[in-house]
Amino acid sequence: MSDRPAEDGSGTGGRAEPSSSARTDLHRGRTRGAGTVAAVDLGATSGRVILGRVDQRAGTLDLEHVARFPNGPVRLASGLHWDFTGLYRDLTAGLADAFRRETSVASIGIDSWAVDYGLLRGDRLLGEPFHYRDERNAAAVDGVHAIAPFAELYRRNGLQFLPFNTVYQLAAERAAPDGSDGCLGLADSLLLVPDLIAFQLTGRRVAERTNASTTGLVGVHTGEWDDELIERLGFPASVFAPIVAPGDSLGALRPAVAAQLGAPAGVEVVAVGSHDTASAVVAVPMNPESAAYISCGTWGLVGVELEHPVTTDAARDANFTNEAGVDGRVRFLHNVMGLWLLSESVRWWERDGEAIDLTQLLAAAASVTAPVAVFDADDARFMAPGDLPGRIAEWCAEHGVPAPQTRAEFARSIIESLAEAFAATVRQASVLSGVDVETIHVVGGGALNELLCRRTAERSGLPVLAGPVEATAIGNVLVQARAQGFASGSLEDLRALVASAFAPRRYEPSAR
Repeated sequence: MSDRPAEDGSGTGGRAEPSSSARTDLHRGRTRGAGTVAAVDLGATSGRVILGRVDQRAGTLDLEHVARFPNGPVRLASGLHWDFTGLYRDLTAGLADAFRRETSVASIGIDSWAVDYGLLRGDRLLGEPFHYRDERNAAAVDGVHAIAPFAELYRRNGLQFLPFNTVYQLAAERAAPDGSDGCLGLADSLLLVPDLIAFQLTGRRVAERTNASTTGLVGVHTGEWDDELIERLGFPASVFAPIVAPGDSLGALRPAVAAQLGAPAGVEVVAVGSHDTASAVVAVPMNPESAAYISCGTWGLVGVELEHPVTTDAARDANFTNEAGVDGRVRFLHNVMGLWLLSESVRWWERDGEAIDLTQLLAAAASVTAPVAVFDADDARFMAPGDLPGRIAEWCAEHGVPAPQTRAEFARSIIESLAEAFAATVRQASVLSGVDVETIHVVGGGALNELLCRRTAERSGLPVLAGPVEATAIGNVLVQARAQGFASGSLEDLRALVASAFAPRRYEPSAR
């Protein structure tokens, strides 16, 4: 695309092409020893800074948790936003702590959730980024589809319909109450959250491919911005930064940032699979030809890894997505609501100050012997924050199903509903992709939920291998380590290192 902002931090001038991935390819063929990198891993409820020490020749991969900090939405007059200022403050404090502990950190990698973005004019951030759960997005969907119907969008971008995909958020941005283009009309660049942080650290404006693929504005077959679609939708082409690949160097820390962090001169930021699921899938110790994965946290991302996208009518009707993975792989998956259902229910119960012990709640849920409601975990009513237990009861009433009565029954109902959704989605992924799934890998926080893993095995009839819990951070670390020469080889080689360092827990379905 032409007329994109310069990458020197000035926000003006022509676009410089990103560096090639030749450096990454070089390091895939050799390993130059052990080393340490820092992973910034940002989720929808918390963020972490983690040191990763890798020595592929010795078969070791170790993580050290340095910092953990809360992250969440803030309600402003304009809607639901992220506190980016606080998030950046906390992650840089965590990085400073990392450099105090380990002065030989070679690089920094950043991953986060997808679709959300910040708008910049020069170096100035034009307001806190909107949160993907903000109500503004729903009204923009029909306007986008009037220009480009969903069937066409799916052929072009391969994405499942989610009302908060960036393409709809940008349409909402343009529909400002005063009739203007809102901040989009003032901006000279748009950066997704991990890229926005990388810009603050290095001054370079880029769009990492795995996250850019979730915007709805990247061609599913080309991996590049869809110029024609962007023009039709009336978005300014100049705001979209050049696309880079996982493993590409984004350059050294700004001198002032390095001084703030106590980092040696020359420490660089490396593009990783900046969509957290892309990083998580790197660390799934699986055989892609016979396995499905569930990256389970706030969301449950359920799918398979492919060499090529699947954009058939059947895949579209099943609302499966094709998102870019590391090394050109395709993450063919469906979003299931995930453990948000449980965490938001707990938050609702705790609103009057009563603390709930999640371990005790899950133990009580496991002890429930009577049948509980299995509801549609993907129902749109469960998207927004608020009274999730009340909405579950509402769904049950509408469908003639007895609603849970106790908190333990609600928790068990949520677990059973998620397990059923996971099992059904794995079956769909297998049929649509042609992958003969023999094993399900659960990674992320959900791997610690024994009841969920056990019930997923039972409902799917397939063995579940749980772990690693820190898959996202591990994938982040491994992509950096390969770029730095501390590891080499294909994703399968990196996954072999994961399997030896983090043995999964196996859950077998009952004999039939």
